[in-house]
Amino acid sequence: MVQAPTKSSGPTPTVHQLSNGLTIIAEQVPIDVVNFSLWVGAGSAREADAINGMAHFLEHMVFKGTAQLQSGEFERLVEQRGGATNAATSQDYTFYYATVAPQDFAAVAIAQMDVVLNASIPDAAFERERLVILEEIRRAEDNPRRRIFQQAMEVAFAELPYRRPVLGPTSVIEQLTPQQMRQFHQHWYQPQSLTAVAVGNLPVAELITTIEAGFSDAKQVQAASPSRRQPEPPFCEVVRQEIVDERLQQARLLMLWRVPGLEQLEQTYALDVLAKVLGQGRTSRLVQDLREDKGWVTSISVSNMTQVVQGVFYISAQLPVENLSVVESAIAQHIARMQNELVTAEELAQIQTRTANGFVFNNEAPANRASLYGYYQSTVSDLAPALNYPTAIQAVTCASLQTAAQRYLSATAYGVVISKPGLA
Repeated sequence: MVQAPTKSSGPTPTVHQLSNGLTIIAEQVPIDVVNFSLWVGAGSAREADAINGMAHFLEHMVFKGTAQLQSGEFERLVEQRGGATNAATSQDYTFYYATVAPQDFAAVAIAQMDVVLNASIPDAAFERERLVILEEIRRAEDNPRRRIFQQAMEVAFAELPYRRPVLGPTSVIEQLTPQQMRQFHQHWYQPQSLTAVAVGNLPVAELITTIEAGFSDAKQVQAASPSRRQPEPPFCEVVRQEIVDERLQQARLLMLWRVPGLEQLEQTYALDVLAKVLGQGRTSRLVQDLREDKGWVTSISVSNMTQVVQGVFYISAQLPVENLSVVESAIAQHIARMQNELVTAEELAQIQTRTANGFVFNNEAPANRASLYGYYQSTVSDLAPALNYPTAIQAVTCASLQTAAQRYLSATAYGVVISKPGLA
């Protein structure tokens, strides 16, 4: 089945579904490269506690060879052709990509599909790579920004697996076995859990045919559907965690709220705009008030982090420790103002224009466009939101912003993590 997403006057990717369940997205663009990516609908949130970190560990092991390719052979194939390849794991997905010249696409894509689908996961390589993963965990724990982010996620979620680190804890990684990884790979790295995306300067039919050839032997395997997880309720009070970190020079303040995720996609757009109003850009409210005017913070930013089941509205500030109380109070006052006063039409219009222009500029490159398609298809099984994001932002009104602030943000109930420098 071939179809093109509707309601978009911009890019027009083709969506092609194979009988084995694989979704292919292909688009020809007049830039002389091709970006090919494979998206697996399984990140750390799909793991049991006993194997937390498996998805990321497997991302490393995929490159350790197949029956057809020796360890490192795929990377050499790409590099010899002047291309680039990499991979990443998140809570909700894992993806692998390569960017090459159009004339090299077929050879590289076939090899990439082989390493992803047919990873052999040899025991000796597993043990060597375990040491690499353990070192990566140690570096993450030594990084103040990553450390406080992880603490914030543990406050944000009491039960959902988003509270766990993508890398997993050392105690779990030390106990994982190659056979457990082979079972995880066999379960999730199946056509019905994969999205293949190719964007570049080749005809769509050629892109699709090449991908079909790489999946010609892949059969659909019946797997149990993952259990549906429920979002956690909003905070009903301030949930506070304070820590001392001797490696910090200034304090860190994080305030967060549980908000809708991609399963409630329509509810996320107003929250995206609220994040921009409050703390994205020099003229945003918190930046202007707390950094530029009052000088209470060194930096401050706001983001609406949107995972599949539930998101986090997240305010982060770096500041002198003596300003912690006054800044937290000021942020709460700004939240209350969003609930009680309408954003001006001029302020909203500026953000909508900036968002639309940024969407176009950011997605000109084949790699960025492919990532956009792969992200939405692998998380919500729908490409339309990837194409219609500026339209959805244009539909946000001053009244809907106020409603979202009233419904999902609170000036008196939120999570907060404070990290203070240790005494010299």
